Amino acid sequence: MKLVRYGAPGSEKPGIIDSQGKIRDLSEQVVDISSATLAAGALRDLASLNIDDLPLVPGEPRLGPCVGGVGKFLCIGLNYSDHAAETGASVPPEPVLFTKATSAIIGPNDDVRLPRGSTKTDWEVELGIVIGSACKYVSETDALDHVAGYCVVNDLSEREYQLERSGTWDKGKGCDTFGPLGPWLVTKDEVPDPCALHMWLDVNGHRFQDGSTATMVYRPAFLVSYLSQFMTLHPGDVISTGTPPGVGMGQKPPVFLKVGDRIDLGIEGLGSQHQRVVEDRGLPDNA
Repeated sequence: MKLVRYGAPGSEKPGIIDSQGKIRDLSEQVVDISSATLAAGALRDLASLNIDDLPLVPGEPRLGPCVGGVGKFLCIGLNYSDHAAETGASVPPEPVLFTKATSAIIGPNDDVRLPRGSTKTDWEVELGIVIGSACKYVSETDALDHVAGYCVVNDLSEREYQLERSGTWDKGKGCDTFGPLGPWLVTKDEVPDPCALHMWLDVNGHRFQDGSTATMVYRPAFLVSYLSQFMTLHPGDVISTGTPPGVGMGQKPPVFLKVGDRIDLGIEGLGSQHQRVVEDRGLPDNA
């Protein structure tokens, strides 16, 4: 299944994508595609539906983040050896873990707001893992049993804040709008091998990233197991698993985002995103 959330920010409704790529409304079946829905085991019931019997959503509504009620937004750094090399780093002996603030989460095609004074905002196409059931101390063998599905993540990063402003990476990773999720939450039955997916990212029509999840060092089952040794993973938690080479800071000379730029990115079978970079004018009207 390809599950979506559509509508105005903060008022998204649940939907599912039919065989023609159209959105069908799920409001009569579930309240939302959210942590609560996943925890209640609703995916099993949704899988039994005849999608063509559901109401067709007219037009092309805004798509929200593909999962609501995210409790933890966990990210893995330097998880592709060729990306580590382009940044002058080496693959660490254990996964690098950092977090993004949940206030960074936006829809897949929403505007990215360039932080005030930023000169080094960068892009990163990544495979996102969405947790479907709680787990702690889970084995690598059983880890994927606790995964609901996968999605596209753009792990936007302000490199000056991340690397030059002291402390952890989080201050450069958790800026508002730095975590587009979606367009869909694709259930794991439709992704038989998450380690064999083509992934790409363009800026202003130029292809910067063109890679594959096949070159991940630490793979999804390992990452879920590994993280569960440190904390309980809950339904709706998102794990962003790292990026292939081609980020802005790895270009010679480096290239960073500016107001007016367009970002297009996607992962095979998981859909695509596009964002415009705009000036951050402070709190939005709906805050």
